[in-house]
Amino acid sequence: MMDWITPYAPAKIPEEEQKWKISVSVAIYKIEDLLPRCVESLLNQTYRNLEIILVDDGSPDGCPALCDAYAARDPRVRVIHKENGGLASVRNTGIRESTGEFIAFMDGDDWADEDMYERMMRALQEFGADMAVCRYRQIYTDHIVDLSKERALLLTGGEALTQYIRENDDIQIQNAGWNKLYRRDRIGDIRFDEHRWYEDIYYTTQLLTKMDSVIYLDHASHNYVCDRSGSYMNDGRESISTRILTDQIPIYLDRAAFLKGIGRQDLADTQNYFLYKRLLIYVTKTMRSKDPAAGEKLRALREIVMRERPNMDAAYRCPVANPNEKKKMDLYLRSEKLYGRFMDLNDGIIIPFKRKLHALRRGGN
Repeated sequence: MMDWITPYAPAKIPEEEQKWKISVSVAIYKIEDLLPRCVESLLNQTYRNLEIILVDDGSPDGCPALCDAYAARDPRVRVIHKENGGLASVRNTGIRESTGEFIAFMDGDDWADEDMYERMMRALQEFGADMAVCRYRQIYTDHIVDLSKERALLLTGGEALTQYIRENDDIQIQNAGWNKLYRRDRIGDIRFDEHRWYEDIYYTTQLLTKMDSVIYLDHASHNYVCDRSGSYMNDGRESISTRILTDQIPIYLDRAAFLKGIGRQDLADTQNYFLYKRLLIYVTKTMRSKDPAAGEKLRALREIVMRERPNMDAAYRCPVANPNEKKKMDLYLRSEKLYGRFMDLNDGIIIPFKRKLHALRRGGN
């Protein structure tokens, strides 16, 4: 059982005691209307000892000029204009150009609460941790999800890696770089893979293996925009993006090999369990789409599933496995058509009926 520290709120850090510099690398591409909100949230941080690195990834709009204007306004801002190379290239540029003892990442369409970095830095100091991770708000066009609690959890690096691989919603470590603050000297030669998307998956896994301790703050300080079209991750989506086949799934398979290589076969099995859940979600989504390439994608997904069959028994025995997921996979392996019919029945009739029944029972109580 995890030993939560509750209630927990980090103490303020007087400006004269803000000795350590934080380098915040901001990824910027086609966000002219949103960039001011992001940069202003950094300029207004209560932790003042910042180096704000605005990395213009060849943005074709007014972002380059906005970046230069911010650099002229505040000496803490540095601007790097580069040819478009994608998010991994931006992240690596930020690491290379940073001079702070601590590093953080930000996407230019998101923004930070004004005390985000002060809270994280104080927690690092109080617990002597190598990395701080905070919860984040999910910002949608019509609502906001914020599950903040004023509590904290100190984890060893191995414990943090375990919770991350188990995709524990109570501990939002996540793949992303933007809800983390960590010691620069812990990075070593770890870099983002510039040849594939979904690079955060492998990077974060490697990074956690370098941490002796991680402090998790269950208070949302970062604001993550979930449904903006045209972002790095939302651009060009189809039934499933081709990049899921060419980039994401191979990265998950590489992560399994990495975990096995460091002696964590248990975590390799757990990550495979979640990968197999995703594969079936992708199959279902592709079956229901009107994508003209759906047939080709379904064949590619089935080939991946069949190659992974030798690893499935171990994956479905992992501690977080739901037996129903194995039943769905067994049905899919038996017949893709039967699986599709079952999922239509399940999602169209069974699940809505269960929800209605649950609501009626709650109303009766």
